[in-house]
Amino acid sequence: MSHARRSALIDCAKAMACTAIVWHHLAFYGPLSDVVRQGLPGLVDWLAEDARMAVQVFLVLGGYLAAASLAPQGRARFGDPWPKVAGRFVRLVVPYAVALVLAIVVSAAVRPWFDDASVSGEPELGQLLAHALLLQSILDEESLSAGVWYVAIDFQLFALTTLLLAGVARAGAALGDRALLWRPAAVTGAQALVVLGVAASLYGFNRDARWDMWAVYFFGAYGLGMLAYWAAHAPDARQALGWALLIAALALGALLLQWRARIALAAGMALLLALALRRPVLAQWTGWAPLRRLGLISYSVFLVHFPVCLLVNAAVSRLWPGSVGLALGGMALAFALSVAAGHLLYERVERHMPTWRVALRWQASLVGTGLLAALLAGVR
Repeated sequence: MSHARRSALIDCAKAMACTAIVWHHLAFYGPLSDVVRQGLPGLVDWLAEDARMAVQVFLVLGGYLAAASLAPQGRARFGDPWPKVAGRFVRLVVPYAVALVLAIVVSAAVRPWFDDASVSGEPELGQLLAHALLLQSILDEESLSAGVWYVAIDFQLFALTTLLLAGVARAGAALGDRALLWRPAAVTGAQALVVLGVAASLYGFNRDARWDMWAVYFFGAYGLGMLAYWAAHAPDARQALGWALLIAALALGALLLQWRARIALAAGMALLLALALRRPVLAQWTGWAPLRRLGLISYSVFLVHFPVCLLVNAAVSRLWPGSVGLALGGMALAFALSVAAGHLLYERVERHMPTWRVALRWQASLVGTGLLAALLAGVR
């Protein structure tokens, strides 16, 4: 495992972003937050509106780790891109399918007695297949769980980056490395193309919400994370400073063109990584063990928290309606149980290297469970 992947700073950042997203969904969905808002309106409103920007942290970290894995020296360190893309799909969708099966079961269990907008309707075949292929947003299908759009975007970003890096490598081989001659000597063709992609996203695609189902909308933040990796691992301080200044210039120009708090956060996170991880004291910082553990299991927590929160919302609001203290306690319980469920999902599923056979089995289970739930609902 690379140094970047084992960084305590990265693990802790993932943990804090994961915590913010879970609490955002707790504030955004379900009746408990409506009750808590009566006593703590400012906190609930902030969680519901602003905490969601923690997704930008995940995007930047995703780009940073993609650069570490795919092109640590600014050039693709792999040959055929398709095994990389396929492997990423399998690793993402196996725990994803397990979590969606749980979401379908919980929704079916609470639907008869819990009337709330957070409970999805009975799934249809097309909806299930769209989720299995990570196409639900593109095909405009109702989501079966909160946050699953991000899994699709993560896969799109990784696939786009992998194909771009492979394309530059093949073009360089065909042209004798004469491609993109206008670039600075210290910048590879792949790095120059990533910079262009970041600019296209920040100055164009990210300003139009109609693109928010596609990777190009988010590539600005993801690409800034890649630039941050090359800054943090530049061979000398001068090149590191150049990358950091480029990150700042790209973000500043985009924000002057149109202010977006999410882009400001992404740029700040990228600069933090670029500068902090060059300092040995921070690069070797061991962090706080519980926070690092939460960062390690953050993907599983992110996947499984919604059905857990839905079940707690349904139970607490039915048993103790109207109590601000108990509603707040219910939200805290939902968070704790989400972390526990994420730990189980990580240990039993995510941490194991899946195969296509395992992936197809769980995708089939997702479709079968959804159809069975819809059939039972129709029988009732």
